[in-house]
Amino acid sequence: MKLASHSIAVGLLALLSGCAAIQTTPPSAVHQPMSVRPEAMATALPANGAIYQTVQARPLFEDRRARRIGDTITINLVERNTAEKSANANATRNGNMSAGIGPINRLPLSGLNGLELEADAESDFNGKGAAAANNVFNGTITVTVIDVYPNGNLLVSGEKMVAINQGNEFIRFSGVINPNTVTTANTVQSTQVADARIEYRGSGFIDESNTMGWLQRFFVAIMPF
Repeated sequence: MKLASHSIAVGLLALLSGCAAIQTTPPSAVHQPMSVRPEAMATALPANGAIYQTVQARPLFEDRRARRIGDTITINLVERNTAEKSANANATRNGNMSAGIGPINRLPLSGLNGLELEADAESDFNGKGAAAANNVFNGTITVTVIDVYPNGNLLVSGEKMVAINQGNEFIRFSGVINPNTVTTANTVQSTQVADARIEYRGSGFIDESNTMGWLQRFFVAIMPF
């Protein structure tokens, strides 16, 4: 009996530790992988010169801007997005109807002489809506070239993790860069990156306290009102 209870306790601890390990790093929507190693150089270099080797050749006055898989580029995050939307709708509808009964002679309904009917209908609708968003993201992050397209564009991706006392903060970035926009300092503005994906997420009990529990999310999803 003691052995069974001990096994159950160990299993629960393993399950809790597994859940903690899963929640350590939040999921990401940036291009994967977020870092790659450069291609390995040939072990045996061809002896095609005393000093000059074609495998390692790089022009003397060539800059060091990224252009190969594994090279790094510094992204200057200068995102500022502002959006506003407003809508206003008005609808009015009026209707009047009147009817009267004239003199009735020699009919059994002569008692309805002079009866008048009047009906009015009115409908009014007024709707307004407004939405506004203002997002600012400044900073820098260095990413790695993970792929080179046939036209020379660079697919980059990277992550920066900052450990704080009560959790971790993750800054992630990925996108497609035109090498012509890369400066001689090997930097590029985030506004010049195509298909840019920027994330700022956290992990830890402070971040978890701001997240609705799975059971509560379940009931919210199935409640009809």
